[in-house]
Parts: sequence; structure tokens; C-alpha cells
Amino acid sequence: MSKSYDDSPQEMQSFNFDAIGVIESPYQEKFAIPRQPNLVSAAKGKVVLIGAANNAELVRDIEQFSHLWLLFVFHGTQAQGWKPLVRPPRLGGNVKTGVLATRSTFRPNPIGMSVVKLDKVTTVNKQTILHISGLDLLNGTPIVDIKPYVPYSDAIIDANAGFAQTQPNADLSVRFSQQAQNDLSAHFDEYSELSLLIEQVLAQDPRPAYKQGKSDDKIYGMSLYDLNITWQVSGLKQVEVLGINKQLELSTK
Repeated sequence: MSKSYDDSPQEMQSFNFDAIGVIESPYQEKFAIPRQPNLVSAAKGKVVLIGAANNAELVRDIEQFSHLWLLFVFHGTQAQGWKPLVRPPRLGGNVKTGVLATRSTFRPNPIGMSVVKLDKVTTVNKQTILHISGLDLLNGTPIVDIKPYVPYSDAIIDANAGFAQTQPNADLSVRFSQQAQNDLSAHFDEYSELSLLIEQVLAQDPRPAYKQGKSDDKIYGMSLYDLNITWQVSGLKQVEVLGINKQLELSTK
């Protein structure tokens, strides 16, 4: 018979951690964040180290590694609690699966892990920052740990990934309306790679899983940086970007 651990000392059941960093990300809301890391390589962000962890010695030699594991808190959905059964997008959003068999945000402990590419490390005015790309994290996400990605151990070639065995297809083509092209030009000095970021995000089809692969005349909006991007799916395989506006500009129109 297995030993019961329910009556073990409290210090073995509950733990307190301080954030060691905060994410700066183009993603301002959950909608349109890629469902996994490295699907959108144009997504660039920062891990800003904070508190006692804001010490350049903590990241000495970290640039020897091309990729990092980020352990973080799902702060955007933490208040909603967790569910034993969830509906994975890969199963169309209609089939319930045990939460621990998924990467859902609604977990008993709201902890996530993500692999990102490390581009560089900077320390300016005693502020240490890890510059990363390929991230799938909400702006302001608290980071609780950082570990190097080690391919010989972390990449298991013959692993079975169940219903998520293959990478989802990014098969929506993206085109920009004349208005959107004008808007891109207006924001180019501030966001020179914005068009590529928008293309990669929309190619993943960020709509709810039950709408993917279907024609849809709804006009959607998503927030990247301080911009609101409006777009619409035309037909089954094409997205048209309609406009790009500063959030403040949009609210005053």
C-alpha cells in the first residue's frame, strides 16, 4: 500500500517563491499568444531580472547556451482557479482531457515552462536583462526560475507526444490591405519587424479552436505592443489585416 502524504509536515506541502524576473513581451493579452513557444520566431522580448536576482553574476556564462527554459506563473488566469478537466485546442476544443495531460493554464499550481532563444544579455545602469525570442508569454509574466536548455538531455528523439505529436500547421496566408500597409509604414521606425510578427502570429490562426479551418466573417482585434491590429479571415486559408492603430488613437476615434 502506498504511503499517505496528506498528513506530512506543512513545510513539505506548501512553498513560497519570489519572482526573479518579469517578462516584457509584445503580447498584451492572452488572445493571439502562440499556443507553444518558438512557433513565432519574430516575437522578441526581455526577461528583466528583479530584486536579489538582478545581479550580473547570476547569468555569468549563460550566453554559452542558445536556448533557455523559463519557469513562470500564469498570472493572467491565476485568479480563475484550476480545473481537473480541460479542452485542449489540439483536439478541437470539444474533447475534455485531464489537465496534467495538457499544457493548459488552469493548473493546480499555475506554473508554466517555456523554451526560448537567448539572443543576448545586457547590463546597463545595474539592470541585467536577458533578450529573448520565440516567446509565448504575456507581458508582465513573473519568472520564478531560468535553466539552460541542454539538447542531449532535453530533446528526446523517440518521445511520444500523444495527441500533440506533430507541430500544428501554420497554413493561413496573410495579406495586408492598403490601409494596413500605410499603417505599417507609419509605425516602421518604432517597430521595424512588425509585419513579420503579424504574419507569423496570424498564420497560426489564433481564433478559438472550433473556428479553425472554417470561413468566418467576424472582424477580430489583437494587441501587440501598444498597437491594436484588426483582421478578418476570408475563405478558409487567408487572413486580411485591415488596420493597425495605437491603442490610444483607437480609443479616441
